[in-house]
Amino acid sequence: MNMFPMITGFMSYGQQTIRATRYIGQSFITTLSHTNRLPITIHYPYEKSITPERFRGRIHFEFDKCIACEVCVRVCPIDLPLVDWRFKKDIKRKQLLNYSIDFGVCIFCGNCVEYCPTNCLSMTEEYELSTYDRHELNYNQIALSRLPISIMEDYTIQTIRNSTENKIDEEKSSNSRTITDY
Repeated sequence: MNMFPMITGFMSYGQQTIRATRYIGQSFITTLSHTNRLPITIHYPYEKSITPERFRGRIHFEFDKCIACEVCVRVCPIDLPLVDWRFKKDIKRKQLLNYSIDFGVCIFCGNCVEYCPTNCLSMTEEYELSTYDRHELNYNQIALSRLPISIMEDYTIQTIRNSTENKIDEEKSSNSRTITDY
């Protein structure tokens, strides 16, 4: 009678050992399957990923197009754009004096750009707005009218999409055959 519990104990120990070995083997296979993948990490200041087509970055403002209608203020969920204007009686129109947006508070929803009747606001691909002082994030019409530097035009930065496309094109060209008609 004493032998039976000892045999079942050895059997359960053997089953647990086989189960543990199987789990270790599965995790090792998963680890090996990830070794052939391309790295996801980019070296940020020297390599930048290209922003998508409808990326909502810093807002660009064109002072001459603005009619001071304040639609941007009304559609903004946090009433963020500050529009200062005065009414000119001789031309019976509003004259824009000052326009500013505080990007420290802005949620980049894009409502102001979407509902602007004169298209004086647009989203840019610029996303590097970090500063040491949050008061520097309050952009007036002069700072907002500055055109952004395109990532594609900056020769000091390697864009990630182009580098991967070039690698893929090189692989395709080396693996493919060209057929020419004579």
